[in-house]
Amino acid sequence: MTPSDLQQLFFLTDNQRRALEQYAELLVKWQSRISLVSRTTLTNLWSRHFLDSAQLLIHMKNLPGPVLDLGSGAGFPGLVLSIIGRNDIVMVESDSRKVAFLQAVASATGVSPIIKGCRIESLQFIAAGIVTARALASVDRLLRYSEPYFHEETVFLFLKGEQVDDELIIAKNTWKMLVTKYSSITYPQGVVLKLEKITRV
Repeated sequence: MTPSDLQQLFFLTDNQRRALEQYAELLVKWQSRISLVSRTTLTNLWSRHFLDSAQLLIHMKNLPGPVLDLGSGAGFPGLVLSIIGRNDIVMVESDSRKVAFLQAVASATGVSPIIKGCRIESLQFIAAGIVTARALASVDRLLRYSEPYFHEETVFLFLKGEQVDDELIIAKNTWKMLVTKYSSITYPQGVVLKLEKITRV
């Protein structure tokens, strides 16, 4: 996977492609100072992180925002989505070093997501249209984190691995939900987990 491949897949402009390239360069630079991603994935950034994040755009087409990205970390998926087309991203990250990284990338690439440097529990109220998360917590924990910020029309899009079915079994003890699983385009055992109509049991 190359930047040009990603550009063709998602019909990105040259400016968007260049912004992602700047993002990747800054990620590698900052990685030497703080741990942003697993070091073993640095040689496969474009598939493992950028494409993996970008695929969520397919599933949020025509869905209203704002998009609340929980535990944004190195910016996957929130910052990628901001660069490639969503202008309503709210990113939440408690690690001040990662917040500084997110702000640096946003400034360098010319995008303007809202970046909140706080714990999810401390976030000021936002009525989220979409909630996203990647490599943060179990389904049940993610729903508990986001409970103050969702409503009956909120759609949840989580990038999940092979433990997703076990996580859903546990989550269904507490939550009623409409579940749809889409195969990940980057990881054979991975899924894009779409949850809708969330209520407590």
